[in-house]
Amino acid sequence: MQDTAYTTEEHEALREQVARFLEREVEPVGEQWEEQGFTPREVLREMGRLGWLGMMYPSEYGGAEADIMTSVVFQEALSLSTFAGFVVTVLVHTDMASPHLVNAGSKAQIEKYLPSITAGEAITAVAISEPDAGSDVAGIRTRARRDGDDWVIDGNKMFITNGVHADLYFVAARTDPDAKGSRGMSMFIVEKDMPGFRVGRALKKQGWNSSDTAELVFDGCRVPAENLLGEENQGFYAVMKNFQIERIALGAMAIGHARTALRLTAQWVKQRKAFGGVLFDKQVIRQRLAMLDAKTQAARAFLYHCAWLVSQQRECVREVSMLKALTGELVNEVMYSCQQFHGGMGYMRETPIERLVRDARVLAIGGGATEVMLEEVAKRFYFD
Repeated sequence: MQDTAYTTEEHEALREQVARFLEREVEPVGEQWEEQGFTPREVLREMGRLGWLGMMYPSEYGGAEADIMTSVVFQEALSLSTFAGFVVTVLVHTDMASPHLVNAGSKAQIEKYLPSITAGEAITAVAISEPDAGSDVAGIRTRARRDGDDWVIDGNKMFITNGVHADLYFVAARTDPDAKGSRGMSMFIVEKDMPGFRVGRALKKQGWNSSDTAELVFDGCRVPAENLLGEENQGFYAVMKNFQIERIALGAMAIGHARTALRLTAQWVKQRKAFGGVLFDKQVIRQRLAMLDAKTQAARAFLYHCAWLVSQQRECVREVSMLKALTGELVNEVMYSCQQFHGGMGYMRETPIERLVRDARVLAIGGGATEVMLEEVAKRFYFD
């Protein structure tokens, strides 16, 4: 049975397959991953064997050649997990980092790297953010200069998801020091063992604890000239191109987490006794949950509409920016009420709702803060 007007019975089968995987491989052991600070490589390899790490990539390189609607179904289904750090580990690899290779890579680059990416043998990260440049991509200071057959990269990157344990990094750096703003930026493929590159430190976070996050240091990092990704000085446009896919994936994460929090809270208030009855008997609780469910379902419909716009190759910066702002704020609104209705137990580390609350906060920050997204919407105001 179709779940939305945009999805099919095959999509429902994928959702069920992902749900079984989460129940078997993730939820029973995710607490261990939270403690160790990363998702084990073997889990990612298993997802590669299932064909989930290259949904929209060519089959000759291990991909599934699926459309974006199937990818969004997968993103949302995966985000029903209570371990968002695991989810973002996967989605950075599949939807935020490796697309840079597929979108801009040469045939030789794709043949060299993509099979191991789709198999989960090589995990990827995208290194754009810096201490003074996050949503403001044009503000990056990391530089790359040509030196014979190499490029030499100098600079620091910050808040890089998968940064500690990745094998491949897609790195943004300035290649024209005289260019202003967004001009003069290029992308490079950096392998983890290249000279002059190191993980500066693993970063401790409020949430997403089963995902590793790093500061990266490029100190005279020598990268072969053939590892320039795409055209020289055109990196900003490559970053902007993939932002729409990245922000849809983050919207799917927010919707999945909100749905899980509402499900857990409904179960809790229907059995938690207080004031002579169960909490669900209180009208204020029933109605608050009902309204949050309504908002989540409305946002979910918009998520799939945005995916459809991308599938039709329509201009949709306005709509995707709306989606990112809306879902990033909504998931935190949902989490606040769900934690409140769990009472003291919702503040305990032993409960999934406490973890979901911590993990959700970054969804209004990462991938384009709410304020930045709303400015993108405001620039494009029009009323039909």
